[in-house]
Amino acid sequence: MTDFATQVDNHIAQLRAPELSASGKLVRVVGLTLEAKGIIAPLGAHCQVENLDTGAFIDAEVVGFHNDLLYLMPFTEPSGIGPGARIWVRSNHSKASLGNAMLGRVVDGLGQPLDGKGPIDYTDQLGLEGLPINPMERGPINQILDTGIKAINSCLTLGQGQRIGLMAGSGVGKSVLLGMLTRNTKADVVVIGLIGERGREVQEFIQQTLGEEGLAKSVVVAAPANVSPVLRLKATNLSHLIAEYFRDQGKNVLLLCDSLTRAAHAQREIGLAIGEPPTAKGYPPSVFALLPKLIERAGVGRRGVGSITAVYTVLAEGDDRADPIVDIARASLDGQVMLSRELADAAHYPAIDLSGSISRVMNSLLSPEQLKSANLFRRLWTLYQQNQDLIQVGAYDAGANQDLDEAIRLRPQMEALLQQSSDESVSMDNCHAMLQQLTAVQS
Repeated sequence: MTDFATQVDNHIAQLRAPELSASGKLVRVVGLTLEAKGIIAPLGAHCQVENLDTGAFIDAEVVGFHNDLLYLMPFTEPSGIGPGARIWVRSNHSKASLGNAMLGRVVDGLGQPLDGKGPIDYTDQLGLEGLPINPMERGPINQILDTGIKAINSCLTLGQGQRIGLMAGSGVGKSVLLGMLTRNTKADVVVIGLIGERGREVQEFIQQTLGEEGLAKSVVVAAPANVSPVLRLKATNLSHLIAEYFRDQGKNVLLLCDSLTRAAHAQREIGLAIGEPPTAKGYPPSVFALLPKLIERAGVGRRGVGSITAVYTVLAEGDDRADPIVDIARASLDGQVMLSRELADAAHYPAIDLSGSISRVMNSLLSPEQLKSANLFRRLWTLYQQNQDLIQVGAYDAGANQDLDEAIRLRPQMEALLQQSSDESVSMDNCHAMLQQLTAVQS
């Protein structure tokens, strides 16, 4: 088997091959795509299109081809270009510059700084797709990750290197919960991908959630909703590549991607623009190939060295938990935290719905006693939720079900355990102590 270091050297050498200077001409613009002839380039190639009005150049990427016709998608608005505009191939590969100097910086999908702090001193260069890890070489998830959030620590315990989804409709509290995870979770490096969200949220997240201390160990990759779908997808890949870069240095990385759904939307725009057939909710097949590929880039590193704990927000459009993106994320991730609009409307924050949430590595992280307490708590909470209507209208007769009687009695304490203010942090030990105390009588 080829040594991993040799693979990396060969990969970098390939990316640093001389840039090509072949040129062609633009023949047509259809919707989001530019069509060119007289030029040969592979998928993912970086091209530049001449602006006939100003003589400047517009960056674009090859997203498809048909016979001798290339389909390109520009990074910015292609105003000023016209028929016959010349096109040059600048690079055959989608690549990114990397380095430790990225810590504390805010960059766009191309790695260009957005924070006005000057250029970044990059030291390395790798392809955006990264290098896959042999699944037999991955280390196990065997260390608990303390998130500082009572509901997650006690009933949905996470591990270092786990991939988890925060799933909910709009306005239920995904971004607030993501901010709590950012502040409370202990990690060597935090990589934050703000993909396709509102532009104003970028500065708010940095100033109000991260602060100067949090930003010092973080890298923020921002591609708001108004940028090209190609740039949004590049920003998603760049976020994962940066996380992989620090993980391979042996560091424990927290990767926060807000949101996985917006990355899927970007791929949908690209796929439909080049003629892919729409399937469920208009998503082309390439979307369902993209998401598992992204998710598999996170996790524990080779032979247990370093880890990427990934948290993805997933938008359930119309509060539909059977939404195709929610469904494939749920199948690909190591667990999910479902947020409930009913709990949010009742001012129960964070609005975590235990009946739809799960951590698939929890059983291997907790002691038998801790696991027993967590399962008992979940059973009582779910039992109350299932009979809530009967209880509220007075149709339930006390004594008919001993477990339900206990769930009714403990309801105020259970709600207190699951609720938490956004600026509060509770350690893992304290969470389990509270949980065991609450369930001691019943067990």
